[in-house]
Amino acid sequence: MSTTARNPVTLHETGYVRQSQLVGKKGAPGIIPFSPATLWRKVAAGQFPAPVKLSAGVTAWRVEDVRAWLDTPR
Repeated sequence: MSTTARNPVTLHETGYVRQSQLVGKKGAPGIIPFSPATLWRKVAAGQFPAPVKLSAGVTAWRVEDVRAWLDTPR
């Protein structure tokens, strides 16, 4: 499941999700409970799925990878 009672943000079944959707913006919750810096540390450490480069200025995560990470017990 991709949401919790305190986090109303949802993921589509397939597609891509950008960093701002993952970690949220000021006043808006994200899907994951950590900052952009922590997100990238976890990517570098192999603790979060790696993003894909969609174009020169667009990096995103596959929704399927994020869902799998959310469903994996830690």
